Amino acid sequence: MRHLDDIAGPGSPERALVERLDPSRLPKHVAIIMDGNGRWANARHLPRVEGHRAGIQAVRQTVEMIARLEIGVVTLYAFSTENWKRPRHEVVTLMGLLKHYLRSELATMLENNLRFVPIGRIEQLDPSVRRELERTVEATARCTGSTIQIALNYSGRQEITDVVRRAVIAARAGEIEPDVIDETWISQHLSTARVPDPDLLIRTSGEQRISNFLLWQLAYSEIYFTPVLWPDFSKIELLNALLDYQRRERRFGGLSDEGRSLFTAPGDLSAGS
Repeated sequence: MRHLDDIAGPGSPERALVERLDPSRLPKHVAIIMDGNGRWANARHLPRVEGHRAGIQAVRQTVEMIARLEIGVVTLYAFSTENWKRPRHEVVTLMGLLKHYLRSELATMLENNLRFVPIGRIEQLDPSVRRELERTVEATARCTGSTIQIALNYSGRQEITDVVRRAVIAARAGEIEPDVIDETWISQHLSTARVPDPDLLIRTSGEQRISNFLLWQLAYSEIYFTPVLWPDFSKIELLNALLDYQRRERRFGGLSDEGRSLFTAPGDLSAGS
């Protein structure tokens, strides 16, 4: 983690929270479901698209803090396959905002050594969107700092289905033996194969579900729900989520020290007993 002054200036609202973080226990990968843009706009009697516009600032702040904390990966759920059901003008606006974000933030990504990677069925997006995505991917390909993954036209079930289909085709063609298809093989063929699974999932807006997002990868992730709507999600909100994460004990299906002690026979407490 960088020097404190590079993360949050002295006297800033974020500084006291950063000082409480344990740099050795920061998550390597944070996934975020950015929810609540429409409700944010409705509460202000604005068109829904204004909520998406306001949400860009939250993306900027979040990515900036992730980079400063030197967290390896952040994956943002930007557009699911189910989102095509929304009104056409809203979808068009979302794609326009995405293109604007990529153009306006490219210099900042390069300045902060950030690598950009889209995941999902990118080939089904409009050619103008794909061009901007490809341009950003190519420009940041040699960056070695944090990775920003944007999930676009993404479905967790679809991703797993695609991997299963690929495995069946490869097995039928004799390219692989069925015995090699295990959890490791599947993980290596997901769109996130280059990065570790998320340690922490954050969902804003008070909803408490994962909405078909990274279904395989979230198997052992800690989940943090906040009622804050995405456009209001600030650096302070992110730091609070990280502090909450560090208060948890991650056991991955095992027992805590306290739990193990309950199952330890008195005679097993010393080697000489």
